This record gives sequence, C-alpha cells and structure tokens, in this order.
Amino acid sequence: MTLEAVPSAQIAHRPDNGTSWWRTAVIYQVYPRSFADASGDGIGDLPGVTAHLDHLVELGVDAVWLSPFYRSPQADAGYDVADYRDVDPLFGTLADADALIARAHELGLRVVVDLVPNHTSDEHAWFQAALAAAPGSPERARYHFHDGRGEHGELPPNNWQSIFGGPAWTRTTAPDGTPGQWYLHLFDSKQPDLDWDNPQVRAEFEDVLRFWLDRGVDGFRVDVAHGMVKAPGLPDWDGHVAMIDGTDDGHDVDAVDGSGNHGPMFDQEGVHDIYRAWRQVLDSYDGDRAMVTEAWVEPLSRLARYVRADEAHQSFNFAFLAAGWDGPALRRVITASYAANDAVGAPTTWVLSNHDVVRHASRLGLADPTHRPNGIGHGDEQPDAVLGLRRARAATLLMLGLPGSAYLYQGEELGLPEHTALDDDIREDPAFFRTGGGERGRDGCRVPLPWSGDAPGLGFSPTGATWLPQPTGWADLALDRQRGREGSTYELYRAALRLRRAERLGSGGLQWLPEPAGEHVLAYRNGDVVVVANLGDVDVPLPAGAEVLLASAPDVGAAVAPATTVWLRAS
Repeated sequence: MTLEAVPSAQIAHRPDNGTSWWRTAVIYQVYPRSFADASGDGIGDLPGVTAHLDHLVELGVDAVWLSPFYRSPQADAGYDVADYRDVDPLFGTLADADALIARAHELGLRVVVDLVPNHTSDEHAWFQAALAAAPGSPERARYHFHDGRGEHGELPPNNWQSIFGGPAWTRTTAPDGTPGQWYLHLFDSKQPDLDWDNPQVRAEFEDVLRFWLDRGVDGFRVDVAHGMVKAPGLPDWDGHVAMIDGTDDGHDVDAVDGSGNHGPMFDQEGVHDIYRAWRQVLDSYDGDRAMVTEAWVEPLSRLARYVRADEAHQSFNFAFLAAGWDGPALRRVITASYAANDAVGAPTTWVLSNHDVVRHASRLGLADPTHRPNGIGHGDEQPDAVLGLRRARAATLLMLGLPGSAYLYQGEELGLPEHTALDDDIREDPAFFRTGGGERGRDGCRVPLPWSGDAPGLGFSPTGATWLPQPTGWADLALDRQRGREGSTYELYRAALRLRRAERLGSGGLQWLPEPAGEHVLAYRNGDVVVVANLGDVDVPLPAGAEVLLASAPDVGAAVAPATTVWLRAS
C-alpha cells in the first residue's frame, strides 16, 4: 500500500472552513430511562444524567442529546408526549432540567433535546378535547379525524399501515356509545398524528421551541422529521414503511426505486416550510442553536434538501448506518453523502447506533453483517459477540476519521452488545405487541448502562433496580472495569476522540487512496491522517515507515488484519 498523492478525481470532500460547532461536533445520545438512576426506582432520570456528565467530558464529546423526558404516559418510552413544556415525574422536574442544562454548560457541553412534532400522546389536552368535541370542530381539526369508508363508515379512511404494525387508523366511540370517526396514527394508537396544515399546530410548536430555547438548550433533534405533512386527500398506498430506511447506498444518488419510505405520508414538500420557519426561530437566539432531523429519506439528494442553508443544520445519515459491513457499499455511500451535502453547504452527519436499531456491536456479528433485524430474541440467530465487537470497533474508527459531525449512542463506548435474550413477557416496545411478536422490537438496545462491575444493578441505580435486566457478562464491560485498561473499548473511544480533535478531522477533507487490496479495503486521507479499514479477509501490508497513531485491534504489526481499522501519520 502506498500513500502517494491521489488525483483530484479522488477528492470526495474538501476541508470545511466553517466555524459553527455543529459542523464538526461529536454528540452523545442519552436515553434517559437507561443512562443512570438517581432516585433508586430503577428508571433513569435527569439527576442521574447530571451526576454523570463528567463521564461525557472525560470521554471527549462536544454535546449531549437527550431523548424525550417530557410528561408522558410512556406508551412508546416518552415518544408519546402529553405536555411538551413539562418533565415527566419519572425523570424529575423542570428544575432538574434547568440544573442539567446549567451543569452541562459549566462543563463545556452543549445540550440538544428531542422534539416530537409528528404526533402527540392520546392523553395530550388537545386530543382529549378533540375526542369530546363533534366532528368538524376546531378541536378535531388539529389532528387527522375522518369518516370511515363503507356503508356505515366501518372501514378505515385509507389503507395506510402503522410503522409499528397493523392499521394506521383507530375508530372512536361517540358519547352515546355508537361508532364514530377514525383518527390517524402512523405509530401506536396512543400516538395520534397532528395535522400540520392547521396554523394552530404550527404556532404551538414554534412556541415550544422558544420555551426550551429560553431555558438554554442549544438545539433540537426532530423526531420523524419527514412525516408531519401528508399528501392532500390521504390517498391509498400499498408500500412499506420502516423505522430506519437507508437502502440508497450511493449506486445512484438521484434514483428512487419506489420502495422504502416514499409514500404520501412522507417527504412532502410542505415539511420544508416548517423547517424554514423553525430556522428563523433558532437564528433569532444567540449562541448558534442547531437542529438535526431524523428523516428516513432517500435518495441522498432528497435528504440533503433538509439541510439547505435556511432549513435544518444536520440530518442523520441512515444510508451509512444501513450499509453495514460492506466495503463497496460504504465507499459509495460516503462519496455520495459528501456530494449531496457539499452541494448545499451542509456537513455530513454520521451514525452507527441509536435507540431504534440493534447495537452495531451485535448487528455486525450476524452471519449477514448488512442485515438489520428489528430486535433479536430467543430463537433468533445470535450474533458472534467477539467478531461483532471487533467489527464495531473498526467501524467506529472508520466513522470518527471522516470529516463532519458524528453521533454516539450511550454505551457504545463500552462496546455494549444488544441484549438478545430478553424474555418476551418483559418487553415494552409497542412494535413487539402490534406485530404479535413478529418483530422483537427495540428493548434490547435500551437496557440500563453498567457503571460499576461489582455494584448491584452494575451501578445503574443506588438500589440495584433496573427497569430491564442487564445481560450476563456485562460486569466486565462496566465503565470502572474499562477505565484505564489498555486496549479497552472505552479507552479506544477516548483516544479516537482526542486524536480527532487534535488533528481537526471533523473539519478536514477526504481523499480516497487507491484500493490497496481490493474493494473490501477502504483507505482515505484526511489532512495528515490516513485511515485504512480492512473489511476483507486477508491482511493488508502497511507502507514502510508508517506511524500507527491508533488501531481498533491490538494485532497491528506490519499489516492491517481483517476487521481492523488503523489511523496512520501520513507524510
């Protein structure tokens, strides 16, 4: 393998001279109920997060993103919001939220909070008022209430299916006990969709933005960001919708094949008007506030439309996550991602795991490491834990060497695998119940973190209580067992983030190097650093005299072994 200069045609992304923090930030996702429990009830809370913010500083991230902590009946783990301006008692109080934001800022961390605008809880005051009101009322106009089809309205208004399984419509019951109108819910029946053609809905959420901006948050992660606006008339559609869609791997950045999330409930032109209005709200505040969209949109050229200069600042790159352990696919999607985002002047935002997908330490250990099951349980194929972790560490170094911004999901810095042996009778994900167990759901990636290998509940809670059981063997993965241990996944993450900052990789450029050992080896230059990721089956020789800065596995000598990524000093 050689490190000579490459032709300009190999330049995938030029250095980013922007100064905004979000262009290069590494942001750590906290799923509050599973991060740390201060109260002892077995459910993580905001004081627990605040008490462990020093961990994030030690790790070396720039910001923390908090999944929903709002008042909620918890039908979908807080993504069913009953009050956007209050904290659910499970997680604490508004004063606890203020204390968390203040402490994070003292430590130099920015705070991003979740916003769930596609739907509310069925216990939200608006929806309760809608149920009590008559058809055609202003209260019902905030949601999608429609008469049914059929002779007696006994059929749903259209054939749309819920992302969690089953019909996307539920019929109401009138005060006299007779069947009433139907309401739309793209997710669970306890999550009715709002009608974003209603000006009251738009005004309400702009006010919610200001409420949290006034409390000091630095930005928002927007849930189902492509779903708020539906096509006029809500036409029938026979396609399939999925939680994470990213099948566009860059073969053709402008192709739409008709599969995936392209239905009349997604990626409608009207969503962009919403983000332009929200951008004006964010820009009216000091401090460079930011917005990242969870938009399951393809192709990448359409996803880039969400991060045009007057819309959102970032959008998660699910095509990268979906590519799995596949060298050619990763190269295509990385190149196509930069082409699409550079065209609109936006950074590319990388991610490998989150609260909706099987952890990549397990996903990459499957027989098909590009497969993305919705959960793993008893009777399913079990990942190869050793191979999965080795590949996960390599994939992480590949990602963190790329210019742009990156998101980490809590626990991946410990190399946590998916809990693949949860008993079905303790699962909570509505996707499990609405599919009759056909999908295991997301509980396995949401298990409480291990902080101390010798403590009850592995230090998650002072009482040892955990809302989901932790897998056997997690004690050795606890933070206190990994801190200071050479070669541990935790120390690998710390070293990678330290070098990433020192070498300014987030604002760098990317040049592909000639394929040193075939298409399953990715090699690129970012500034003075060369990254070599071996996704193949044979060793790849290192160039003579190369200085190894960091390696994802300990067995790097004169060659890069399979399932290994190295960072090298380039001359």
